[in-house]
Amino acid sequence: MKKQYTYPFTAIVGQEQMKLALVLNIINPTLSGVLIRGEKGTAKSTAVRALADILPEIDVVGGIPFNLSPDEDSDVIKECFEVSGEVLSEERERLSVEKHKVRVVELPVGATEDRVVGTLDLEHALKAGEKRIEPGLLASAHRGILYVDEVNLLDDHVVDVLLDSAAMGVNTIEREGVSFAHPSRFTLVGTMNPEEGELRPQLLDRFGLCVQIDGIRDAEERVMVMERRFLFEENPEAFCRRWADESEKLVEKIDMARRLYPSVSVSRENLLAIANYCLEVGVDGHRGDIIIMKTAKTLAAYDGRTEVGRDDIDKAAMFALPHRIRRQPLQDIVMDVGSMLKNKTSNLES
Repeated sequence: MKKQYTYPFTAIVGQEQMKLALVLNIINPTLSGVLIRGEKGTAKSTAVRALADILPEIDVVGGIPFNLSPDEDSDVIKECFEVSGEVLSEERERLSVEKHKVRVVELPVGATEDRVVGTLDLEHALKAGEKRIEPGLLASAHRGILYVDEVNLLDDHVVDVLLDSAAMGVNTIEREGVSFAHPSRFTLVGTMNPEEGELRPQLLDRFGLCVQIDGIRDAEERVMVMERRFLFEENPEAFCRRWADESEKLVEKIDMARRLYPSVSVSRENLLAIANYCLEVGVDGHRGDIIIMKTAKTLAAYDGRTEVGRDDIDKAAMFALPHRIRRQPLQDIVMDVGSMLKNKTSNLES
């Protein structure tokens, strides 16, 4: 079978805010994902699918399709083996552990609830008196990235499932009084064209970061987009090999940032600056404050520093606040970024 090549992440022209937001979520999965808003044909899907090549490796329990960590609760691991119809040795030392790359699992807009959540084999349960599970996409996405293209077009019942799993870190499969729950902690990445409708507020708030992207307006860069795409389609293997060094450098920088992140500190003065940002622009709740703090720490780590500066906070606010600012009916998210956050920055500087 012919190998399928993915357009390299580092070969994408422009769209630096989008690429940075995605990299930050790789470094720190607790940022809770990113919503990428923009017009058609701006490399949104290309960038997300290219993530697979720069994601780190993790330890995964072998023999079952739930992407479990060897450090998960032993009862959870045992039950996941049972519902998969596999046998788990009593000796924990014999647990099969494999190295897998963090996965990017794509959730199609038209996916059914059973495809997302998973299903119970009711016939097997009635005949054998045992649970047997057909895992869904939420099992595959555990400890990985769940990617939803055109996330604003998802059916409401699928949105409800995502909200429950994102909030609890657990996916529950229920049918005819029989239920099974398994871990499902994932980074949610969504792309959308605002012209096709907005997101429900509950789902919008679940994205840690939000970026707005537009088509490139510089003629030279647009030519570069065409040239690189032509070269990739003509000879994808050679094109990917050409960008291998750049990709490797990015992987090394991300790996360094992941190791450095726990050592990054934030002064109380800067924590107060974060709180004031959120108060002045009218952010509800405390999730915005926490996400800004985490994003600022991640930015510092990515830059090789162990202390958060004011520039980190300003940049983090541009990622974390646009979709959390209170808006008037029919007011667009981008207008808020262009007005309220700029006003806030000028006030701080004065």
